[in-house]
Amino acid sequence: MLKAQPVWALGAMSGTSLDGVDAACLHTDGVEILAFGPTLYRAYRAEERAAIHAVLGAWPGAQGVAQAAEVVETAHAEVLSALLTRCPEAELVGFHGQTLAHDPLGATGAPRTHQVGDGDLLAEVLDRPVVWDFRSSDVELGGQGAPLAPFFHFACAKWASLTEPVVFLNLGGVGNVTFVDPREPGPEVAGACLAFDTGPANAPINDLMQARLGQGYDAGGALAQAGRVDEAFVTRFLNHGYFLKMPPKSLDRNDFAQALEGVEALSDADAVATLTACAAAAVARGFEHFPSAPAAVYVAGGGRLNLALMTELARRLPCPVAPVEDLGLNGDMLEAQAFAYLAVRVARGLPTSGPFTTGVAALVGGGRVSKPQGL
Repeated sequence: MLKAQPVWALGAMSGTSLDGVDAACLHTDGVEILAFGPTLYRAYRAEERAAIHAVLGAWPGAQGVAQAAEVVETAHAEVLSALLTRCPEAELVGFHGQTLAHDPLGATGAPRTHQVGDGDLLAEVLDRPVVWDFRSSDVELGGQGAPLAPFFHFACAKWASLTEPVVFLNLGGVGNVTFVDPREPGPEVAGACLAFDTGPANAPINDLMQARLGQGYDAGGALAQAGRVDEAFVTRFLNHGYFLKMPPKSLDRNDFAQALEGVEALSDADAVATLTACAAAAVARGFEHFPSAPAAVYVAGGGRLNLALMTELARRLPCPVAPVEDLGLNGDMLEAQAFAYLAVRVARGLPTSGPFTTGVAALVGGGRVSKPQGL
């Protein structure tokens, strides 16, 4: 068990957008945020991204999974080793790994989730305890295993001295929201947090850009801004059964693949514009689940840099929309910082998820700890 005093911890995140690895250093006691430290980013090379993309949806033992795991481990070892030179006082590491498949409802058998990346290996490379496999315990106990950042979002709201309910929106490959009421004493209290995946966000846009134009993403939303939204398609998209489910709820990266095939007949610009509008419309649909009207939505992740997406959000949402930078936070590194925070919570025996964030029956402290030999 980790001492109760604040410590420096590293966190790393490789999301469903498959762009690369974010790494960040955080000073925390697992309850409060004391300080934000240095950050680094390591992009995946084209061949590395292709190796991971080839096994999306795959489960352990499938062909290509071992090769993808090696890519993930190598990239994380490189960026975390480099970050340790800038934050040598870090005492432990939070390692999310790369999600390949996520089936918390057991549609393909028993409920399960699959993140590649070996925490034992990273512990030896970094010579630090590594907290990893954050999602499995939650899924095994009946939870969605996602989203996992809400308790950190609550700490961010406290750090920013917010006094009204707000929403943190992360726009990665999949969109997810956390409704936070900072007036509550802690994130595990009923009413403090409500979290769920909103729907597809950057993933289908990125996949279409890669398939049609050989580009990894729609930089700045420029192509979407040049296109026309097929509003009839957006309406059909919102009829997907996922939107009828009550939260907490979560998605696999490819859950909406068939629902989005209808843009194939559209021009490049119109297709990207329509997928962008779908991402924003999914967020707007999620507002019906919030217990009260939020004062604002603060956006993190790559999607906040997409002007077309931010414009669609502002048009469709009933409250102000702003990047998390308006709070003094780093929208590129929020999830990496979250896993540093969660690592400290795990090491201290504190819960990392609960009924209102993942739907698990009781508070759960997910993750396992790997220590380097000799420690």
